This record gives sequence, structure tokens and C-alpha cells, in this order.
Amino acid sequence: MPTTVLHNVRVFDGSGLSTPTTVTIEDAVVGAVGGSAPAGAETVDGAGAVLLPGLFDAHVHMNSPQDLTELVAHGVTTGLDMACFPVERMHSFRGKVPDIRSAGTPAIGPGGPHSKMPGMPDEALLTGSGQAEDFVARRVADGVDYVKVVIDGDLLDQATIDAVVSAGKAHGKLTVAHASSIDAFHRAVRAGADVITHAPRDGVLDDTTVAQMVSQRQVAVPTLAMMEAVSDALGIPDGHRSARESVAAMYAAGVPILAGTDCFSGPGPLRDPVRHGSGLHRELRLLVEAGLTEADALRAATSLPAHHFSLPDRGSVRPGLRADLVLVDGDPLADITAVSRILGVWANGVRQAHAAV
Repeated sequence: MPTTVLHNVRVFDGSGLSTPTTVTIEDAVVGAVGGSAPAGAETVDGAGAVLLPGLFDAHVHMNSPQDLTELVAHGVTTGLDMACFPVERMHSFRGKVPDIRSAGTPAIGPGGPHSKMPGMPDEALLTGSGQAEDFVARRVADGVDYVKVVIDGDLLDQATIDAVVSAGKAHGKLTVAHASSIDAFHRAVRAGADVITHAPRDGVLDDTTVAQMVSQRQVAVPTLAMMEAVSDALGIPDGHRSARESVAAMYAAGVPILAGTDCFSGPGPLRDPVRHGSGLHRELRLLVEAGLTEADALRAATSLPAHHFSLPDRGSVRPGLRADLVLVDGDPLADITAVSRILGVWANGVRQAHAAV
């Protein structure tokens, strides 16, 4: 792979922007930040544009190869899939661009909307805590990256939720809980799930619950873009406000907030589902509206998911890390919408097609 030099770029370092500098891509990794360009390298003049780490979407659902195309076109170089089945479909997205990690088949309760999803395997349905260990062992054998449990009303009792989370941790897997209501959130916190995805639409999280999340080092992926879409579709006028205020409460208390969208391209009940790639740009705007600083919103889509999902080879622009990079027109620390004005995307050192500005 030829050496590429990005010249005259301002690098986001996790808190601010550098002065214009040079970034070298060598053998799919960042070779150097600063210094002179090596002789014979292909040079890209950034003209003062901002260079970000490749973006994460910390809650995607993969359905077709077109999903990959849309993600990377909008600067997403790592997608964290939160349900993909059967196992052959999950593996079909491995080794592609973007890099997709997956929970595979989630644990769900019988009778709810998730049990009616096309193709949902029978083994996803749990009716008691005694099934948790076998369920998790099967997911580990499938090669999942983390284990997910869907908390939807009382379809799974607390003992079963606890057992899935406990078994996942015993197998060395990060555990993720779906929780889009106050009750579900309480159950996820009591179970000690590592990551809680979605935000309540039926109320604002109380201080005690948020404090418990902090003490248990739990992480939130609020998917505000999907909470917005669902609230609109179901006619829940306060759904937007409840989700945003819960994010504000978690953020103020110190709960790590990751950027994820719940994007999907398959059939579904929503009139305007959140799309792959473009949905993340909407998510970043909503996180800022909920109170995150622009710098923290950028970290929510870069270094924080890399850290909390144990992917230390990415998430920052530093020598030796994967050359997953996004060049944008404008200063996203002053205006988060600049992230959507993409001038170039590199994934694992290779330049990709990107969405037009």
C-alpha cells in the first residue's frame, strides 16, 4: 500500500484542534502526526480542513451490503451491530468496510414485538433464568463480540435478565441491555449490564438510578435519533423531551455517553426510520442539543466507543493506530454539523467513496 500524506490538516486530539499539520498513512496505520512528508508519497492537500478519527455508530442493525456503503459514505468506519441473525448473516459482514462487530442473536422474551421480527430464531426466546447459560454459551460459540438482552416490559423477569448478564460476564463478554422505558432502565441497572442502549420515552431518569449507573460504571447509548422517530410514529409528544432530559441527567452525573442510532434498512413499522450513516450526523446534533459539548459529542463517536468496546487500535489520530480517518469541511467544535460536510474518508488506510457535501 503506497504511503499517503494528508497535508495542511487540523487534527482533533480529543479536546481541541491542532494547528495545520501533516498526517502520514503507512501500511493501513497512522505513521506520523507532524513532520515532513516522505519522498514519493501521495499527497492530499487538506487546505486547513479538520481531520477526525473514523466515526463509530454504536448501535446499528445490518441487513444488506448497501448498509455498509451508506455507513462508510458518511464517515462511519466502525459499526457496532446490536442484533443480526442467523449466524451466517452476522458473519457475512465480517472483514468488510466498515468494520462491523455484532451481538448476533439477542435474548428476548416471548410475546413481544421483538419475537415477531422476521427470522428471529427460536433460541432467542427465554422463559426462565435456567436457559441463560446455554443461550450465552451458544452466542460465544457463534463468535459474537458482546451479548445483548432485550428488556421490554415484563417479558423477561429480573432473574432471567440478571442471569443473562451474569453469564455474559462470566464468559468474558461485554453485556448490552435494550431499555427504552423507565422500568426497563431500572431493570438494566439492577442487572448491572455494562451498556444500556436507548433512553426512556415515558419519563426522566431519577437521580438515584443515574448515581447507581455511575457507581457501577455503566455506559449509555441513548439513540436519540431513534427515540425521536419512535416518539413521532407513536404520537408520544413528550418522548423527545424525556429522552433528552435523561441524557442530560446522565451526562451531568458523569455517565459515559456513546453515539449510536439504531439505524436499520429492513421492513418496519416506522414511517421515517433512521438511516445508516446519515442518522449518525443527526444523532450528534441531538446529543449537543441534549447538553453535550461539541468535543464530547465527537468523543461519543470516536474515542469513547473504542475504549468501552475494547477496540484500542482506533478512535484517535495517533501513530500506530488504524488509519480510520474522516476529513471534514469546517470546525465541528464550533458547529457539530460540520461533521456531515465530508471531504474524504479513509478506512484501514484506504480512501473510500463518501457522501457529497
